[in-house]
Amino acid sequence: MADKDRGVPAAMPFRPTNRQLQYFVSLADLGHFGAAARACHVSQPTLSAQLKLLEEQLGVALIERGTGSACPTPAGTVILPLARTVLAGLDEIVATASLGAGNLGGLIRLGVAPTIGPYVMPRMLPHLHDRHPRLEIYIREDRPLTLESGLADGSLDCVLTPLPLTGERFESVAICEETVFLGIPTEHPIAREKRISVKMLSGERLLTLGKGHRLFDQVQDLCDASGARLREDYEGTSLDALRQMVSIGMGLSLFPATYVAFEFAKERNVVLREIGGWPIRRTICLAWRQDSVRREHFQSLASEAKTAFATLTDSGSIRVIDD
Repeated sequence: MADKDRGVPAAMPFRPTNRQLQYFVSLADLGHFGAAARACHVSQPTLSAQLKLLEEQLGVALIERGTGSACPTPAGTVILPLARTVLAGLDEIVATASLGAGNLGGLIRLGVAPTIGPYVMPRMLPHLHDRHPRLEIYIREDRPLTLESGLADGSLDCVLTPLPLTGERFESVAICEETVFLGIPTEHPIAREKRISVKMLSGERLLTLGKGHRLFDQVQDLCDASGARLREDYEGTSLDALRQMVSIGMGLSLFPATYVAFEFAKERNVVLREIGGWPIRRTICLAWRQDSVRREHFQSLASEAKTAFATLTDSGSIRVIDD
């Protein structure tokens, strides 16, 4: 007679423990058994034994062992993002249990696009700390596409980034909409024009940040529409670098209003213009995974971001989006 007919519960399927997953993720990240053991605060034999047990229980090798190094096998590479997601879910359980403490879960791993972070975080973080003094925020600046990857695999909890989002598993709150200006060297002939048309840019050289930035896509679209040439022999690593290159006549580029509000007050070698018939705007959002249990935390964080952006709206080029 089958067990279910006798009323005997079916055996529970094997499930990796959180410690086994943590050991696996740490080893994949650090590439060395000793370093991973130290990061997990266990001995190297303990980590090695647990990882070997995990591989035996799963029936597949996860780590390729070499002399003094370790890296994920093809199977391990597939399982790694799943392990990160499971660990992120466990972290969210702990964070949600802390909701009543009023500290937004105690820890938020926030990804921020570099065209936003340096200009908004200094206004956002002090106020956030005053309201939630026990909250810790780990900030990672990177290109939007890289941030989205971190959000998807669970290494980030939420991201402050320009739209559009490329992932389908994300939920977001729009924070603000801002103008994107065309920066022109003051000695350039069209710098004297108060109104710039798309056709004036035909044949001009446009500078941009690298691929993976939303501004790269906007510059590429402008080149396609105007006949301007994207300068591909050099990509700016920051908005500051682009501004400096524009100031010495290397080309034209785009600058969002958030950056302009902070960095253009004393700039005398670059003029800013809007493009008639081609209004360029960008929307900044806070995004998180749809299945996250911390939605309330992130909505509170989005409100703090809106408050920070509201301090930059005196020029009218930045509009905070109301709920």
